[in-house]
Amino acid sequence: MVTEEDIEHVSKLMKINVNDHAEYVDKVRAMINYFDILDSAGVESEEVSMQEISISKLREDKYIPFDEKLIEKLNHYKGTYVRAPKMSS
Repeated sequence: MVTEEDIEHVSKLMKINVNDHAEYVDKVRAMINYFDILDSAGVESEEVSMQEISISKLREDKYIPFDEKLIEKLNHYKGTYVRAPKMSS
């Protein structure tokens, strides 16, 4: 299972500053448990159905030039960067 030392080792490898390694042990264990559930779902035998479309029915691929600076059209553009939403932990 995942230990506090494992979290410390991985955080050093990823060059992430983690003050309390124990805080992440339960989170990582929960993720691994979830992956175990996904692995045991047994979907190998499931067929994926897709609608086949003839190439002749697809639209023609056309190049349409865009003469304006696209970055200036973004809502949160500030000088030389784009503001992104904050990530929650």
